[in-house]
This record gives sequence, C-alpha cells and structure tokens, in this order.
Amino acid sequence: HVQLVESGGGSVQAGGSLRLSCTVRGYSRSRYCLGWFRQGSGKEREGVAALSYSGATSYAESAKGRFTISRDNVENTLYLEMNTLKPDDTAMYYCAADPSDRTVCSWRSSWNFQGQGTQVTVS
Repeated sequence: HVQLVESGGGSVQAGGSLRLSCTVRGYSRSRYCLGWFRQGSGKEREGVAALSYSGATSYAESAKGRFTISRDNVENTLYLEMNTLKPDDTAMYYCAADPSDRTVCSWRSSWNFQGQGTQVTVS
C-alpha cells in the first residue's frame, strides 16, 4: 500500500519561494514515476512536474525555469522547489506516483496514487 504524505506548503508573497516535500512509503517496486500536480479553487487539476526512476524530469510550461523536482532516495522523499512564485501558483499541491519502467515520465500523467495535498497560497 503506497502512502504519500506532503508537507511544506504555506503562505508566501509573490516572488518568494517554498519547498514542498513528500515522503513515499510502501512502494514495493523499484521503478516508478513520481510527480506533482495542483488544483486551485474552482480550477481544473493541472500537472506540474514529473521525475522518472532514472532521474529524468519533465515540467509544465508554467513551471519551467521556476520549479525544480528532485528526490532523496535515502530518505524516500520527493521535493518540489518553487521559486519566483506568482499568485496564479496558489493551489493545493499533491504528490503523486505511478509504477512505471518509463525512463521519462510525463507531467501530464493521471497518476495512480496521490497524497492528501498541501496548500500553497501566494499573495
């Protein structure tokens, strides 16, 4: 049973930075895609970034140049470093996972597993 638990959300002024964390537990497979998606109030779900088991990354256009997805394999933790935040980035951010052998994972993935979310508010 896969468990994903996000943390690190909060309120920040425009131009500021936040780092989201996601602990990943219970994954029995060694190869998988990990990623982040977000959903603002009254908005559709939007993919943000993805990371393959091999370390390849992909980003939505809105995240390119400002967000960085990474992971710590020792701590089984996924990160999303967010810089130059804008009010449009305000949303609930979710960590997500998929079992996969793909060497490149898509930020558009629908994802099989997700966490409970962490709120990011940019004013």
